[in-house]
Amino acid sequence: MTRPPALMIQGTGSDVGKSLLVAALARAFVHRGLRVRPFKPQNMSNNAAVTPDGGEIGRAQALQARACGVAPSIHMNPVLLKPQSDIGAQVIVQGRMVGTSRAADYQRRKGELLAAVLDSFTRVGEGADLVLVEGAGSPAEINLRPRDIANMGFARAANVPVILAGDIDRGGVIASIVGTHAVVAPEDRAMIRGYLINKFRGDISLFDDGLVEITNRTGWPSFGVLPFQPAAARLPAEDAVVLDQWRTGGPLGGKDGRQLRIAVPMLSRIANFDDFDPLRLEPSVAITMVPPGRPLPLDADLIILPGSKATIADLQFFRAQGWDIDLMAHVRRGGHVLGICGGYQMLGRHIDDPDGIEGPPGGVTGLGLLDVTTVLTGTKVLTAVSGIDASGTVPFTGYEMHVGVTQGPGRDRPLLHLPGGPEGARSADGRIAGCYIHGLFNDDGFRRHFLAGFGTIAGLAYDSTVDAALDELAAACERHLDMDGLLRCARQPGC
Repeated sequence: MTRPPALMIQGTGSDVGKSLLVAALARAFVHRGLRVRPFKPQNMSNNAAVTPDGGEIGRAQALQARACGVAPSIHMNPVLLKPQSDIGAQVIVQGRMVGTSRAADYQRRKGELLAAVLDSFTRVGEGADLVLVEGAGSPAEINLRPRDIANMGFARAANVPVILAGDIDRGGVIASIVGTHAVVAPEDRAMIRGYLINKFRGDISLFDDGLVEITNRTGWPSFGVLPFQPAAARLPAEDAVVLDQWRTGGPLGGKDGRQLRIAVPMLSRIANFDDFDPLRLEPSVAITMVPPGRPLPLDADLIILPGSKATIADLQFFRAQGWDIDLMAHVRRGGHVLGICGGYQMLGRHIDDPDGIEGPPGGVTGLGLLDVTTVLTGTKVLTAVSGIDASGTVPFTGYEMHVGVTQGPGRDRPLLHLPGGPEGARSADGRIAGCYIHGLFNDDGFRRHFLAGFGTIAGLAYDSTVDAALDELAAACERHLDMDGLLRCARQPGC
């Protein structure tokens, strides 16, 4: 196939920084005046974004599109897997759900999806000067190489040169790069044009001998060593691995003088947890993700039940942790509760899944804090929305991404108003609320109004914060990486 100029960033493992590297490189090449587009053949994440063309893609590709200065498209991530259990996932192809699949079944059928992946790659590349492709996991997972569409299977089918990224912060970077060279097939190895090192702390010159060893043992040139970038913490994370960095078992209060204390239980199938990134970055807010096995903190002002990819299963998980008891004690003490999407459904009186959309057909009693019931049926809702709050004075923007219809008297006291009618529900005293809208806190005006209701002043300009972080990462790439060499490889696959 004829391909646009492209370069693929693969990693020696998961969470080595591939997503942010692609975003940073994209912003850097945009600053050079190039029309850049992101692409990821296959992603696995329950953090998704709604696209203007009416589908969903991984949240990381939406951030990468932002780095490129373009709207996200379903073709930027043609295959998205959204885990619903330890062995199965919802399968999204070119933005639309095509079914669910057990892991073993998907491994057998994923080769069939290569045609859709290559079609999307061609569409993304139309009119672009450069396409930056993100791999998934590692090409060293050679047990997955047959029928692979995420790493070398795609790179060879599309004739896209590969740069291998290693994370020195996690240790063993020499072994991981040299080991990848050793285990991949010769034909795959030939696609790799070089490597770069990510997340270095300290004096980079101290690793000069390490670069020599890697190059001597692999024959691959180095494209540079990127220092650890604190700015990355200001960007929304894609992988739930990062939630471990947010969690704490201690009290939410402290000597930092933060005013509003928020706790979020880490559900086993938590989804779209980037809803909380703007709150995490607010100086006036202390937010913690509460891990399984820990109680919800006594000193929380607000508990937020997040979205979930498997609402009924996660409600059972919630109860298994004893969090339902903690939540009821929080309410009795006068605390506030907010449910978003799956969390909103959990707060109601009952959830029914008659068609087995999330698992075996059946239902479960909800937490009973809102007078609503939910039936998980119908077409999945994927749409960007805008509206006003319950007072009719504060506008907001966000998006819906859910299966299910929620009804009941609690909706007579909506949390929000959309052009099509009321949205969400509140308790009679207003302390319990829920809605389906994701991304509410990204909206500076709505977040400022919401926090003001707790006597807290918001000072963050979220969009500006994200763009400034992308600019910082792009500048670091220009300083520390061989950007001209990377561009040559994209334009000349045999570089």
